[in-house]
Amino acid sequence: MHTVETVLLVLMLGALTGIAARYVRAIPLPLIQIALGAALSWPQKGLHISFDPELFLLLFIPPLLFADGWRIPKREFFALYRPILKLALGLVLFTVIGLGYLIHWMIPEMPLTVAFALAAVISPTDAVAVSAITRNLGMPAQTMRVLEGESLLNDASGLVALKFAVAATLTGVFSWTAVTRDFLWIALGGIGAGALIGWGFAVARDTVTRRLGDVAATQMVLLLVLLPFAAYIVGERIGVSGILAAVAAGVMTNFADLSRSEFVAERMQTQGTWAMVESAFNGAVFLLLGLQLPSIIGVTLKEAGHLWWVLAGYAVAISSALLVLRWIWLTLGVQGSLWRAHRDGKMAERPSHLLTLASTLAGIRGAVTLAGALSVPMLLNSGAPFPGRNLLVFLATGTILFTLVVGSIGLPLVLRRMPPSGEPAATREERHARLAACQAAIAGMVLSKEQAAAADPKWVAQYQESAGRLTQEYRKRIDLLEDAPAPATPEALAETTAVVRQRRRRYVVELELRLSSLHVEREALYAERHAHRINDESLRSLVAELDLQEVPLRQRLAIARHAAGVDAPPNSAP
Repeated sequence: MHTVETVLLVLMLGALTGIAARYVRAIPLPLIQIALGAALSWPQKGLHISFDPELFLLLFIPPLLFADGWRIPKREFFALYRPILKLALGLVLFTVIGLGYLIHWMIPEMPLTVAFALAAVISPTDAVAVSAITRNLGMPAQTMRVLEGESLLNDASGLVALKFAVAATLTGVFSWTAVTRDFLWIALGGIGAGALIGWGFAVARDTVTRRLGDVAATQMVLLLVLLPFAAYIVGERIGVSGILAAVAAGVMTNFADLSRSEFVAERMQTQGTWAMVESAFNGAVFLLLGLQLPSIIGVTLKEAGHLWWVLAGYAVAISSALLVLRWIWLTLGVQGSLWRAHRDGKMAERPSHLLTLASTLAGIRGAVTLAGALSVPMLLNSGAPFPGRNLLVFLATGTILFTLVVGSIGLPLVLRRMPPSGEPAATREERHARLAACQAAIAGMVLSKEQAAAADPKWVAQYQESAGRLTQEYRKRIDLLEDAPAPATPEALAETTAVVRQRRRRYVVELELRLSSLHVEREALYAERHAHRINDESLRSLVAELDLQEVPLRQRLAIARHAAGVDAPPNSAP
């Protein structure tokens, strides 16, 4: 099949499986996409794609990691840097050494350096897979930040370990000094290059948009989409980690966005564009992963003949050992840092055995592991075949499937047994921020004595009337957000609770009426267009105005329903 047709088909299937996953909630979307990809490629005349690891890493990984770096809360990321670094660096080294010797002991015909290469390939978790599997399972927030930070950084350490294991196999020479020097250059150089590119883009964007305003919003969003590719390519060209360069560019871009509060159109277009890019690329990654399975697993097992169960047993044993090593490192190497973070208030959830087990099961491998395995050369420097390469690729692929399935099945079971943590810290902080914004808006409408004396009395009267109506609206929102004062007696508490609930429910009815009125307005505008009393351009402009009003109104209504204890109607949109 032509490459363009293949890309279009993969993107279309990614969208369709995303819709199907809304109906089949019991199965995680990545597993559906992998299974579909495998089904499409399994028949003799199925869809077969030549998997180029370098091209795959260039096309799909940078934008997804850039988006993760752009989105991850930086405050939590830097507050939890100790456990993140212990997982991203220490766990990779622990896994490569421990698992490498275990693999060589289990499969003596595989040279030790090749066993280290396999351990290095499967040591880093996959940021795309981790976020896709754990996103809606209720993983505690700070633990999720640690897992995200680990998966964003450990690619560099895993790929550096792979590079030197392959080099030792090819040349028979290994040097810890060279490993340390090259790792520092690759990791720190990648972070530095990405941060510099992100900062340069932010300065250029700020220079342009401060002069032109939101007129250039569309072009800036397009350049922002291309930025992770630029960071990755530059990083790879200068010999550092392109993956870390893409992540650092995303982090730096987010810092720059904190000083761009006035560019509304650009911000709205950016959010919509990245939502589409992430959905399409996530689906493509897992579909392409599924498309490779029959040619890797099926062919290898077929060649093994009646000994296929030995290879399958190796894959299960290595994957299980991988998770056991992760559990040991979390228990012995990271638990202390997590306790200190909890004691210092940086981590809300208390470390526990269940939390450690959930973090262990969340060590999911993905497309980066497959790309790393396929990047292992076919031949040695002497022209002889690379020893155990096919087995290495097979076992790496088996590890991906094992961790995906175990994580998809085990994580929901473990997380359901964890005690509820009450109101999440992020939700509480968001409520307090909304409250502060409402109070600031009310304070900002107050005229000083000097302003009132210098203005026209008629204008002051009109201003005070308008400010009073708007203040009343803000007061209603404050009533939803503020914690009610605790009365002294149970009777007074019951009376106060009833009054507050009644007032909040009345506000819910008001918001529902406003939302219904917007729907009526929109239907009237479409009726005007059908009657040819307005043209398409006018319709789009008027409907866009109503849409912009409806989005915050829906969010406010959801908050009001939650505060008033009112369930949303069954058929209401989220």
